[in-house]
Amino acid sequence: MNMKNNTIITISRQFGSGGRQISRILAETMGVKRYDQTVVTMAAKSLGAGDRIEDVISRSYEVPKASLGAISTASFDRVPAYRQLYTEQSKIIRAIAAEGKGAVFLGRCADVILAGQPEVYSFFICADDTFRAKRAQTHYGGMSLDQLNEIEKQRKDYYDFYTGKTWGDPQNYDLVINTSRIPLEKAAELILNYVNFCQGE
Repeated sequence: MNMKNNTIITISRQFGSGGRQISRILAETMGVKRYDQTVVTMAAKSLGAGDRIEDVISRSYEVPKASLGAISTASFDRVPAYRQLYTEQSKIIRAIAAEGKGAVFLGRCADVILAGQPEVYSFFICADDTFRAKRAQTHYGGMSLDQLNEIEKQRKDYYDFYTGKTWGDPQNYDLVINTSRIPLEKAAELILNYVNFCQGE
């Protein structure tokens, strides 16, 4: 693997599409760290949150029912906790990327937070309902497709609110990959080949 040392890959995905496993394969192949909910944990610790980390993670996709305006219009201590958490996550993601060691980010709006930075490549993983329903049975404790969609809507609302973009819009990503039609290992290989091609390797 001749990929540049500062290569960053971000993975956004439909819940149940196998995006988490793909991100794990990518990180292992690249020899870099993978960041997902660990970013929430790091942000919570940085903010000195007194709540249990599990509770912070479970609330990490909270958004208000109505926009409260830009953070700059209020002092930081008056900013709702979910906004403070998102802001801190963004700082951590940028700091990790700035280290130049490369990384794989799963979710957390990393594709938008790092947009425009050198050697950042973003991918969206999707799958049809049949694939997702089957995977829900084998990888998500027997959840139903409706349960998957409910969680997915929460993540979509989070992404749309904080980024001002539309989750899943192909224009936000380098490639959109349908794992209903390709094994997860081949999807990871496709991503790596794409990055290598872009880097001229």
